[in-house]
Amino acid sequence: MNIAVYCGSSFGNDAAYREGARNLGLWIAENSHTLVFGGGNIGLMGILAEAVFQNGGHVIGVLPGDIDFIVSRPQPFCSEIITEADMAARKRKMLELADAYIALPGGIGTLDEITEAMTLIKIGYLPKPAVLFNISKYYEPFWNMLDRSVSSGFMEQKDLKSILISDSLNEISDFIHSFPAGK
Repeated sequence: MNIAVYCGSSFGNDAAYREGARNLGLWIAENSHTLVFGGGNIGLMGILAEAVFQNGGHVIGVLPGDIDFIVSRPQPFCSEIITEADMAARKRKMLELADAYIALPGGIGTLDEITEAMTLIKIGYLPKPAVLFNISKYYEPFWNMLDRSVSSGFMEQKDLKSILISDSLNEISDFIHSFPAGK
C-alpha cells in the first residue's frame, strides 16, 4: 500500500513529534508499505523518510521542479524521486500515487495538503482514508473545527467517517486496512 504522509519540514517543539515520525516510518517499513512524501530531508520529513529507508522500506519522494533549493538538496533516504513541474503538480502526483493519507504535525503546508485530500474524499473523487496522527493532541483544535462545521450545517457527520484522528498506530492501521473503496 502506498501511504502519502504530509508533515513539517521543521521538527516542532515537542520531542514527541520526532518520536511519532520515527514510529510511523518504522510502521510503514515493517508492514511493507511504501512511503510517498514531499521528498525533503529535514525536519519531520527527514526523520520519517530515514526511518522507512533505513528499515528496508520503499520511499518515493515527490519534488516540485520549480523550487531550486528543494530540488538541489541531496535526498539520501529516497528509493525513488519523482520531479513534477511545480507544487500543484507535486500535490496531484502524491494524491494520485497514494492509497491512504496521513498527516503528522506540521504547518500550513501540511494542513493544505491533508485538507485537499479530505475535500477530494468528501466529494467522492478519492475513495480513500485520511488520518490526522494526533501526536500530543496536535490535531484536536482542527478536529473541533471540523465538528463545528458539522454542527453549523456546513458538513454532514457522515463526511467525518473517512477521516480518523488518533495517536495510536494500531488504530490507524485498522482504519486504513478496513476502509472500503467507494466509502
